[in-house]
Amino acid sequence: MMKRYKLTIAALAMTCALGGAAAVQAGGYGSKPKDAQASTTMQDIVTTAVAAGSFKTLVAAVQAAGLVDLLKSEGPFTVFAPTDEAFAKLPAGTVEALLKDQAKLRTILTYHVVPGRVLAADVVKLKEAKTAEGRAVAVDLKDGVKVGGAKVIKTDIFCTNGVIHIIDSVMLP
Repeated sequence: MMKRYKLTIAALAMTCALGGAAAVQAGGYGSKPKDAQASTTMQDIVTTAVAAGSFKTLVAAVQAAGLVDLLKSEGPFTVFAPTDEAFAKLPAGTVEALLKDQAKLRTILTYHVVPGRVLAADVVKLKEAKTAEGRAVAVDLKDGVKVGGAKVIKTDIFCTNGVIHIIDSVMLP
């Protein structure tokens, strides 16, 4: 369980750290939501994910990939964060294998990060978004909002260095 926790932190960290250019493309770089809580009550993306308690695997992956410092950096980043339940949907042994393959893990985690602050109102206007990994992830508005085939189940969790949108499955590039 500790390995999963470490993996989740690492994934979030990497995802956030690689964010810059995509945010400029999405028009969200540096923007702050008008309805966000005061920055004194918000935490960075990694700390927010840890506190939520439902991203233990993601946090463990972020740690294993060496991305914590990146995702705690200034950003801003948009993270499409798979829950522990999302990771549990992967075939048996997948998470463990990824934890041993740092390069592949980084690729997958950065595929969940879009540089810049892209709020839900922005996501629904997109057909795709360029990820920190370098590839674009498709945005589908049929039957709810899906990003890279994953259903967005909660949006606009504001952090000091970006925003988190919760998804129901792990996106694989």
